[in-house]
Amino acid sequence: MRKRFEVQLALGKVPIERVVLPLNSRDELPPILAGLQWIFQSPEINSQIFALLESKLVAGKKATGRPGLDLWHILVLGVVRLGLDCDYDRLEYLANYDSLLRQILGLSPVQSAEEKPFHYKTLSENMGHVDEELLQQINAIVAQAGRAVFKKKENGSAEPICAKADTYVLETNVHFPTDLNLLWDAQRKCLELAGRLARGQQLEGWRKAQDWRHKLKGQLRVLTKLSHGGGRNKEQRVRTAAEGYLRASERLEAKVFETMRALRACPLGGVEFAELIQLDYFHTALIKQMDLVERRLLREETIAHQEKVFSLFEPHTQWIAKGKLFPPVELGHPLLITTDQHELILDYQRLNSWPEVGTAIPLADRLLGRYGAGNIVSLSFDKGFSRQEDQELLELYIPQVVMPKRGKRNRSEEERESQKSFRALRNRHQAIESDINCLEHHGLNRCLDKGLHGFERYIGFGVLSYNLHKIGARLLQRKQESRLRQTALRAAA
Repeated sequence: MRKRFEVQLALGKVPIERVVLPLNSRDELPPILAGLQWIFQSPEINSQIFALLESKLVAGKKATGRPGLDLWHILVLGVVRLGLDCDYDRLEYLANYDSLLRQILGLSPVQSAEEKPFHYKTLSENMGHVDEELLQQINAIVAQAGRAVFKKKENGSAEPICAKADTYVLETNVHFPTDLNLLWDAQRKCLELAGRLARGQQLEGWRKAQDWRHKLKGQLRVLTKLSHGGGRNKEQRVRTAAEGYLRASERLEAKVFETMRALRACPLGGVEFAELIQLDYFHTALIKQMDLVERRLLREETIAHQEKVFSLFEPHTQWIAKGKLFPPVELGHPLLITTDQHELILDYQRLNSWPEVGTAIPLADRLLGRYGAGNIVSLSFDKGFSRQEDQELLELYIPQVVMPKRGKRNRSEEERESQKSFRALRNRHQAIESDINCLEHHGLNRCLDKGLHGFERYIGFGVLSYNLHKIGARLLQRKQESRLRQTALRAAA
């Protein structure tokens, strides 16, 4: 049973809307908490977001049983984790001992005996119930409502949107892949899982599992050193070492296969069955990597890109080479970000392929559908998005489209890109680089969550924490300016 938040406040608790936040702190946390407080005390935004959370996390479940984590707690802690770029261990500490965060959560500043402490496992499991679709909807609400915070006049309307779009790579949490270290990954996981399952079912044959590990690791180091070194007869020495390593790998593969066949005849519990599925996956990966190593080192074949796997633990990882000097290669997924003149992220999307050509039209469709054609006065891209037909179609709906052409330009294109308005918007487009840098400091530099589902959820929480940080910083700035004006008036009186 979950509820939105605790309505009945106990003695010592401060209402969330009355929590006093520091105005002069340079830490990342107060602006994020100010943005969350803004959500809580804005009735329209509050109701929309809680309705979305309830439809995902509560709908279809009985209102009985032990109380689960409040919806407000899940939202706040998910945002804080990405905003501070911290892991669940630090989040557990902050939720239990940081007085300011606890007040925003609706708890007493100091943990009482009646309050159950947060545990990192509880936090990670509850965050896992949130998905990318839900966060997309919440981010759309926050971005649309947040633009009103940046109005020049309180009674005025929000400014028309000057949008900027660019991509960067959000990395997965993987090591740099080679066919040899991927083969070792498969070997060590097979040794670990097969040995544990065999001991649990009292199967023989894995008494020397640790010795297997030491010998295979030693052979890997010798082969890696020979492959990267030089000297006389290098090819022959590499070939001999590779043959020995592959023979040992074949013996391991046969041993793992026999163990899997024996385990399938045993009565397995739920955890053991899940580990057997993992063992089957890594056994298949072991066979594939053995084949790739043999083809590359013994048959001297060139492996096609589509046959390669860049991580056994995050198989969705893409190999992205942008042609830059540093970094030459990035491992992850390209992320398309669109911001406005107030640095709020209006739209984001994980791209399935690189480069970004062909993504401008779907992006414009989403923006026009969300904000209306009359509210977007300009949309700027860099040369990577350039395509003539895309530009011509966009100009039918958006007054000013900045899409510099790659390569040589003709006279009409030179005239168009030399216009004062075009050059001004192109210069302003560079501001999105600082927005991306700020986003990377809010956790979206390397994804720590596992799986593609976790990757997309990580993006959603990161964008939400970024936007709330921008909104909260603006709200705190306005409060500080108001306080300074009141101080000046009292001094003048």
